[in-house]
Amino acid sequence: MKQSPDKVVYGSRSEVTGGGFYFACHPGVPCFTRCCRNPDMYLYPYDIIRLKTRLEMDSETFLDTHTYMAVRDNPWFPHVMLKMSQKQGRPCAFLTDQGCTVYADRPFSCRAYPLEPALSRDMEDSRPDRYFVMRHPYCKGHEQHQYQSVEQWIADQQLGAYIEHNRRWAAIDALLRANPWGPKGLENPAVKMVFMAAFNPDRFREFVLSSSFLKRFDIPGARRSAVEARDTDLMALGFDWIEFLLTGKGPLAEARTA
Repeated sequence: MKQSPDKVVYGSRSEVTGGGFYFACHPGVPCFTRCCRNPDMYLYPYDIIRLKTRLEMDSETFLDTHTYMAVRDNPWFPHVMLKMSQKQGRPCAFLTDQGCTVYADRPFSCRAYPLEPALSRDMEDSRPDRYFVMRHPYCKGHEQHQYQSVEQWIADQQLGAYIEHNRRWAAIDALLRANPWGPKGLENPAVKMVFMAAFNPDRFREFVLSSSFLKRFDIPGARRSAVEARDTDLMALGFDWIEFLLTGKGPLAEARTA
């Protein structure tokens, strides 16, 4: 059953149980681009790939220029946060008077809002995803008389690839929340290696191709070629390697020695 937009409770987060929600964002909404000013913006590994490619930067330069690290709800691994500009109101660095300059490759958090997918942190979990709607007090898009189904919003905002990649990252994130580093905690050198594999694809590719990585692990030739050519395949290898590093298990197998 459709909920009328005149019953919006701002500051709330509620699960979508009726198939959809009321929301629209366009220049005619009074708060247009308000969400682009001083947001607390998490970036996911796939966000890094999309943005650094869009900006024609290597991942190291993108991280240095547009992000900072912060320890938030997970004390055992830093989050990558989008750095805001120093202009009044701290707008996003990609925001201009004409709108977002990276709109086609905007981060997941921008793209999905107000929808918040709750993705399983267990890759073996076959339960369906759950979806929530977040209603920030400043956002008047919730008062628009445009009904969105979850499926429609995912399609319209081109969220499919983001959800697919973020689902795998959610499983890795669950491992990182259990303090896999031992007594050294964040001082363990392995933290930097995991960070590189997740968020610095160009550096990780260099590590894979120039170290003994390809000799140690059984990686078919077709996958090697894909890793060299595509960042998304490299990211998938990075996730496999992180899982192996933290658990000794997963799809990545060590090569057999003669």
